This record gives sequence, C-alpha cells and structure tokens, in this order.
Amino acid sequence: MTGTAALSLADGRFLARLAADAVHARLTGTRLTTAIPPGSPLHDDGATFVTLERAGALRGCVGTLEPRRPLHRDVVRNAWEAMRDPRLPPVTIDDWPALDVKVSVLSVPQPLAATTRAELAAALRPGVDGLILRCDGRRATFLPAVWAKIPDPDLFLAALLRKGGWATGEWPASLEALRYGSQEYRDPSPRDPITA
Repeated sequence: MTGTAALSLADGRFLARLAADAVHARLTGTRLTTAIPPGSPLHDDGATFVTLERAGALRGCVGTLEPRRPLHRDVVRNAWEAMRDPRLPPVTIDDWPALDVKVSVLSVPQPLAATTRAELAAALRPGVDGLILRCDGRRATFLPAVWAKIPDPDLFLAALLRKGGWATGEWPASLEALRYGSQEYRDPSPRDPITA
C-alpha cells in the first residue's frame, strides 16, 4: 500500500526480514549488507512502521505516516529507532531470541469528514482503519493492528485522544482525523541467541 499499488507477499516478507536484519546488525555492531534488486518496488517512497515485541509485550514501535524515503530505507531507519523507543527500555541482545518483528506498510492517509466524536466513531472500520488525529501541533496515531486490543470504536478513540495528550471527553474544534490502511508482515521468533 505504497499509495499506488499493494506490495507482493514476497516483497512484504523481505521488508520484515530486512527489519530483523537491521536489528541484528545494530545489536552485534555489524554492517547491514542487504541488496535491493534494481527496479524493485522497495525503491519506491513509502511510509512504514516497525513494531518489536517480546512475548507479546511491546519493546518498540516507530514509523512514518507519510512517504519520505524508499521503503527499504524507511524500514531500516524505523527498525533502528524502534530499538530505542523513548517510551521503553532499549532492546538488548537478551531480547533477540524471543523478538517478533513486524513491518506495517501504510497507504496514504485520507481525511475523514467528521465534526463530532460520534460521527468519527461511526465512520471508522474496526480492524481496517489506522487513524491519525492532529490538532494544535500535536499528533497521535494508532495502526490498524491496535483494533485487536481495542475493538470498540469509542474506546479506540478515547485511547487515541489520551495518547495525543487530549482529554478523552475533549473534541477540539480544529481536530483533524485521517484514516489509512496497512499491510502487515512478520518475521517471528524464535531466533538463535547472539553469542559474543
């Protein structure tokens, strides 16, 4: 969902493996040497998120909401940044054997014409829509995968408002809502431990 066409399953799996390779390279202090074939759609600009989990617990999640660089570079950068997600302790070598790596490739966000919280809740498609809220220089997003943990649209909105620093009952007049979709690809654990 790079904005024009969906990626093939092989390309998506390649991105997930690339994210895992980037984490491994950073943990071991080695160089990442993955070659992207010429003409590959992975050279197209795209927006991605990389999510790192250990035993189902979030260890990092960082991404971009709008295409800024080639997909393969976006994934590597976001994998490295997810290892140092400021909300969590840094990912370490001890995390590696049980680390699940997920890449979400985002479609281009589209505005939602909702003037009230109730209108927005009614317009959302649980399990399908990622959502961006922005207002007064603040922005917050939930990937479509968050619906698995918060399946109710009202609770989903309340949690996203809280994440953005707004009161859960607040609905600022200048609040903008944008929806996007994503394709998700995983490179799951278990992994061989990293030895010195």
